[in-house]
Amino acid sequence: MLISRRELIARELAEGTGATIAVGFLDGGLRRGLRIWFDDLDDKHGPVAELRPYGLKSHQVQLAFGPFSARVLATIRAAEAEDIQLARSLVRSVARIAEVAVTGQHLTDWTVADARFGISATFRHHTINPDTDEAVIMTCREVLVPLMAAMAELIGYDVVEDATEADHPAVEGALSRATVNRRERNPRNRLLCLRIHGLKCRICGTDPKVVYGSAGGIIEVHHLEPVAMLHEPRPYDPEVDLVPLCPNCHRAVHTRRPWPYSPEELMLMMGIHHG
Repeated sequence: MLISRRELIARELAEGTGATIAVGFLDGGLRRGLRIWFDDLDDKHGPVAELRPYGLKSHQVQLAFGPFSARVLATIRAAEAEDIQLARSLVRSVARIAEVAVTGQHLTDWTVADARFGISATFRHHTINPDTDEAVIMTCREVLVPLMAAMAELIGYDVVEDATEADHPAVEGALSRATVNRRERNPRNRLLCLRIHGLKCRICGTDPKVVYGSAGGIIEVHHLEPVAMLHEPRPYDPEVDLVPLCPNCHRAVHTRRPWPYSPEELMLMMGIHHG
């Protein structure tokens, strides 16, 4: 049952959105569902996702705004073009594996204008029981996380970084390091990068989950062009600006500073030729 997996769902969503998540019950007879919202906004002042069983093999997610969301809606309407682009890309990524509809709008150019905004997504589990842990985790990662991550991006949730946790080389200089790391480690950027490019290293082709099993969630994301080295600002897009790298290849490309080696340069050095 969904109601027995509240902690699992909250954990998956917190990791994927970079925000604290609350999960409550949704009345619905024997097959009760769950309501999910950002903890600091509560379920009346911001976006709320409702997760329900749907039919025999599906889960349905419906996202809408609470009755007192005027302040959050004003914040969203003022979101920068870069944040809107990422939010739309996250929602489109859900549409690749689920039936997604935005109320009265198209998937490519939707906007959150007022409290009438809503998104629905129906995700069918073809081969597994939707009441299992496996199915619930899959629905979280494939549907709930990207939808709530899109809202987190529009609202402007920041990810607090610990300056002592620089676990790989970055561009020299405190300001540059903070900028690059914020973009690389933003869980919403990472989420979209891996949904688009997959979990294999772009350079060596290693899939850590295949090699290490349950300990293999160590794929990293790499910013192809250090933000501090740009001659002029330009829109930032995880689809073209980030690539997945295994820890070894990620460390290797950063051995050159301030410009890291490109994936193609390192592949040439390693004698790798992808077809």
